[in-house]
Amino acid sequence: MTSTTDPTRQARLALTPKTSLAGLLDGAWWPYSRDLAAELPSLVDALEERWGRITRLTANPAPWPTVPYAVPVHGHTVHIGWFTEQARDRMILLSCSLGRCDLLVVPPEAGSASAARLMAAASAPGNVHDTEAVMSAESADGHASREGARAADREAHWPKRARPVVGARMLPLPRSMRR
Repeated sequence: MTSTTDPTRQARLALTPKTSLAGLLDGAWWPYSRDLAAELPSLVDALEERWGRITRLTANPAPWPTVPYAVPVHGHTVHIGWFTEQARDRMILLSCSLGRCDLLVVPPEAGSASAARLMAAASAPGNVHDTEAVMSAESADGHASREGARAADREAHWPKRARPVVGARMLPLPRSMRR
């Protein structure tokens, strides 16, 4: 398969910030194509500083037209395990020194607005949704994004209330505690 991917392009990647709030996902990756052999080197380069040398990854073969079992990446080989039981949109990258990195894989054909929403949801600290929930929420809510943007504009003009942070969720104060 001939790749049209430019090897000098950086990976489109959103990672969760380093916090104590652990979530189900470590971020999201939006590849330029479905050619994993061409896309993987830039992803591994982008992850190397935070996770060390990536040596293995697991993925579901359904979204990828070719399923290589090893991809050479800048002086070493990344071995790939293909598992049909794994979620279609999840990729698990394994480092020999720092553990694993679970990423949502945003489809290459996704629009930029949809990809931005997916990447933000997957890279939120303490996210509690797996890849299937994030993707289904986007497909269900993606058409309502224009309405959501209008609502956000209206809320920007309302006075802000102080809300305590509990875990990764914002909870309103009970009425008895409000001033």
